[in-house]
This record gives sequence, structure tokens and C-alpha cells, in this order.
Amino acid sequence: MNLIFIGYMASGKSTIGQQLAEKMGFKFIDLDNYIEVCEKMSVSDIFKTKGEIHFRKLEQSYLKKITASADKTIIALGGGTPCFYNTMEWLNKLDNFKTIYLRTNLDILTDRLFLNKTRPLISHLETKEALKDFIAKHLFERSYFYNQASIVVESTTSEEETINNILFKLI
Repeated sequence: MNLIFIGYMASGKSTIGQQLAEKMGFKFIDLDNYIEVCEKMSVSDIFKTKGEIHFRKLEQSYLKKITASADKTIIALGGGTPCFYNTMEWLNKLDNFKTIYLRTNLDILTDRLFLNKTRPLISHLETKEALKDFIAKHLFERSYFYNQASIVVESTTSEEETINNILFKLI
């Protein structure tokens, strides 16, 4: 079995994914980090120099490569990855994979992202209120894709609670 974590930026996909992988004896791959290593360029620099569309194509290409050979692997996708092309439909048809949406409260996301606005999509937002409005709009647009996951788990401020919720739903 393999797990694919989806959700908005700062929902805990990488943090929870790494901890759960360790607990289950799985490998862990963060798609954004994987792309940065392969492309020898940060996600921010790819966005700046080559644009978002180029980055979304890279995501698709590398995700297909990773899933082709994954075994006992947890993959954390970028927040936008499930929303482009037919990614969710394709992921949900893969044998031996489960998609897990880490649904996270708007206030939690705002607090986490306001502390670290280095991400390309939000780096221009100056106030917490502007950030919260941006996230709310994005969540509304992306929820259609996120809610197609085979499992939906509330991502709380407690990593242990979130992990236990995931394990419970996997049984």
C-alpha cells in the first residue's frame, strides 16, 4: 500500500507524512523537495523563471515517475498538484494507493502561513486579513479536487491526533 497526502499548503502533509512513514516503516517523499533536487532549483525559482504552468507540468511528470515504482511509500503533494490536469481522477485509479486529504481549519492555515510567507503564491500578501481572504478563496476553488480523496481527515494542531485519525481510517 502507498499513501498520497493532499491538502492546502501548511496543512501538515510533509510533517504528518514523515512521522507516519516512520511509524509505519514506509519511505517518505515530498514532491516539492523531489522536484527541487531533480531540477537543481527551488520551487520559488522555478515559479519566477519558468512560470507556474511549467512547474505544474514538472509536478505531473515527476509524480508519474514516483508512483510507477512506489512501494510502501507516503508521498506529500504540493497544495496545487491535485487541482491541475486530471490528477485526482488518475491518482484514485492507481492500484495500491490511497489518497488522503488533510482538511485543515482556515484559522490554523492562516496562522501557520502568516509566520512563513516564503511560498510563491502568498509572498506578496502583507496583512493577516489579506492572507486569510486569499486562503479562503483558494480553499473554495480547490475543495472540489481535495474532496475527491479516498480518505478525508481533519488535520488538527496536534500531530499525534492527526496521525491517529489517519491510522483509524486506514483500518
